[in-house]
Amino acid sequence: MKESRLVLGTAQIGLDYGIANKHGRMQSDEVRSILQVGRAKGIKWLDTAAAYGESESTLGHLGIKDWKVVTKLRGVPSNCSDVETWVREEVAASLRRLKVDAVHGLLAHCPDQFLGPMGESIYATLKHLQDDGKIGLVGVSIYEPDILALLISYYDFQMIQAPFNLLDRRMSTSGWFDRCRARGMLIHGRSVFLQGALLMESADRRKKFSRWGSLWDRYEEWIRSSGQTQVEACLRFALAEDRLDGLVVGVDNLLHMQELIAVSNTTFAPQTPDLSIADLDLINPARWNRS
Repeated sequence: MKESRLVLGTAQIGLDYGIANKHGRMQSDEVRSILQVGRAKGIKWLDTAAAYGESESTLGHLGIKDWKVVTKLRGVPSNCSDVETWVREEVAASLRRLKVDAVHGLLAHCPDQFLGPMGESIYATLKHLQDDGKIGLVGVSIYEPDILALLISYYDFQMIQAPFNLLDRRMSTSGWFDRCRARGMLIHGRSVFLQGALLMESADRRKKFSRWGSLWDRYEEWIRSSGQTQVEACLRFALAEDRLDGLVVGVDNLLHMQELIAVSNTTFAPQTPDLSIADLDLINPARWNRS
């Protein structure tokens, strides 16, 4: 079976994640069914993190040794006096929770730390763990593409995870998709549904994000005229970007998983209007409660 480009995101396994999530954390039996269906349909990558609550532990309990697992390293505490030991212990703890000997990818959740006084120690430790066979690819999970100009000037990362969706097209428009591919980096996109904002009911979305009413007018009119659901429109747009090696998608339940798989297997792709926006108050979820 052809390998799917979908990467199963697992934040919903350990947290009440996503602004449109009405179901809360998933139960273990539901997760088991999702994993079984995903594997049967060619999905081979899992994306998790130490910061995702019980996600790593739940996955480890269910058994994920036949998956390609990417997890993330939390930010090193500012008062840490022994960076190497802290990083080694964090990675070892993730491996124990996941019940695996190694992960296919380890991404730093706080990439800006590589540009600070602990950066060289963090990177050197990750490379040593890579040499030891504990980590396949060393990379970063970024929020702002501009940080890559500094990061790759100092470090040789092999993997990157970055936001990419109908509104946030910075990885493409900035040229960083092409630069990362030229360096041989594996690229995973995330936030295809903008943490659920693009899937909300119109009234709820406009109440939460009222400042961007004209943008929602265009988005909703395009959805209606194209004959697609919001899920179909968002997922097809991202999958049409062939510079993405994988696309991280979170699911709330098994039916949601089956819907995403079905959409990913279709080729219907109507012309997409330019809905891109540079306003970080909208495209960076970390700023939502400030706006």
